[in-house]
Amino acid sequence: MNTALVIGATGLVGSQLLLQLLGDERFGKVIALGRREVDRSHPKLAAHVIDFDAPDGWSSLVTGDVAFSSLGTTLQQAGGQAGQKKVDYDYQLAFAKAAAKNGVPTYVLVSSASADPRSRAFYSRIKGELDREVQALGFARVRIMRPSLLGGERPHPRAGERIGSVVLGAANALGLARRYREIRGEVVAKAMINAALDPTEGVRIFTLDEVFGEAERAR
Repeated sequence: MNTALVIGATGLVGSQLLLQLLGDERFGKVIALGRREVDRSHPKLAAHVIDFDAPDGWSSLVTGDVAFSSLGTTLQQAGGQAGQKKVDYDYQLAFAKAAAKNGVPTYVLVSSASADPRSRAFYSRIKGELDREVQALGFARVRIMRPSLLGGERPHPRAGERIGSVVLGAANALGLARRYREIRGEVVAKAMINAALDPTEGVRIFTLDEVFGEAERAR
């Protein structure tokens, strides 16, 4: 059975991912690394509270078969662009580098539909830069999910996303903005697991439609 490594396990997608991994018989162990404790216990779960700024203290824990990265924050929560870049780029890249160094063969990353390293928009640019850097680390398999607005229950609700959900819902009812329609966290999590267990080597980037399709694919 596989050993899964997870960062971002307390977020919308990550909490659903953790739940699904713990219930999946193909995974015998789940190692969660994060800045705060997860809210569950399980015989398969080994949870570690770490300081992402001190990788020498946790990088040796990043050993297994699949590394899942669903870490993320907002400008408001991070206190500005520097704080958001630290979480959405620096911490995730440090985790990816540790996984690559320790021989983890598969890396699965939650990115963004707007990811583009050449974008003038700060968030889209750092997401695109991270996508690019992860692909260069030498993993046998890289799977990058590019969902749009995420739906579901968050520990800390985001007013902007609630408004965006209403606006996009109305647009989609008129047949508009289909490529940015809402996707629930549990759907993204299921797609991540299915994609991770595809033995095909190389890089695959999943658009929103492909994330939906991967989640529906027979396991």
